[in-house]
Amino acid sequence: MSAAAGPAGAPRSAPRASMSVFERWLTLWVALCIVAGIALGQVLPGPVQAVGRMEIARVNLPVGLLIWVMIVPMLLKVDFGALHQVASHWRGIGVTLFVNWAVKPFSMALLAWLFVRHVFAPYLPAAQLDSYVAGLILLAAAPCTAMVFVWSRLVGGHPLFTLSQVALNDTIMVFAFAPIVALLLGLSSITVPWDTLLASVVLYIVVPVVLAQRWRRRLLARGPGALEAVLARTGPWSIAALLATLVLLFAFQGEAILRQPLVIAMLAVPILIQVVFNAWLAYWLNRRLGEAHAVACPSALIGASNFFELAVAAAISLFGFESGAALATVVGVLIEVPLMLLVVRSVNRSKGWYESGLRPG
Repeated sequence: MSAAAGPAGAPRSAPRASMSVFERWLTLWVALCIVAGIALGQVLPGPVQAVGRMEIARVNLPVGLLIWVMIVPMLLKVDFGALHQVASHWRGIGVTLFVNWAVKPFSMALLAWLFVRHVFAPYLPAAQLDSYVAGLILLAAAPCTAMVFVWSRLVGGHPLFTLSQVALNDTIMVFAFAPIVALLLGLSSITVPWDTLLASVVLYIVVPVVLAQRWRRRLLARGPGALEAVLARTGPWSIAALLATLVLLFAFQGEAILRQPLVIAMLAVPILIQVVFNAWLAYWLNRRLGEAHAVACPSALIGASNFFELAVAAAISLFGFESGAALATVVGVLIEVPLMLLVVRSVNRSKGWYESGLRPG
């Protein structure tokens, strides 16, 4: 991915592009998966339970395979060679890192405590309160990866900045995801299964990153066209694997949802507040620091969105298919696209306001 040169030789943002049909209607597909999964769990409970028992060391084998199919094509887009570009927009990178790692997980832990343990506690199953909190923390502890490229294109974001911030975030995530999750679960008085947590990091972050980067280098050795062709061919794999995982998850969650259908709406509230808060905070901080709009937009978008594929995988590994944690992470998938499209529209429409108040830095 590269930026075109402007009249003065400065990089211009990439042209805006549209989302694919699957990306634009992801919320609809997730809703259909909810219906299909619940129906499957009610009609074929025996086979569904049999799939749930196919695990080794608490890792469900069918889901583990689906997660790899989901994550590897996304990580294939990430060029860790872009890390050397971080210094060119150090203020925007600083805002991204501050919001993603110092604000986002901790603000979600606070919101989860407020809404799950207090505001909505009388209406939620008491046995699942800790699990819901854990799922929301897992969702916030993993910054978005592949979808940031989509959101950045929709706002005309600086492509090299987008690439470098994703590469840096993914590098940090390898080392910081487990400690941050463990810290926040501990602060929330939730028992941390360290062995399972570390196994999840290795299985769903380290191994996919290594596989994707080795595959990427081999493709680039044959020319950029080979990489683009594989990215185009494997893109639908991620969506298909995600949807298949959701069908299985809701097959297990069906009884709980049928008993309390408003659980999904209640879990959506802290996620919605978090997305709006983090997007606004990153956007405003970039403006105060004098960063260009094309940098502020992807910085705000990566702070608002989540690597929900990793969150779903970790929740299933740590707490199981039938846990409130798994359900909470799936709620993030359900509302991700409409929320992010709202953020995209907001930063596009506020460009005049943004640029009129830039402070030179």
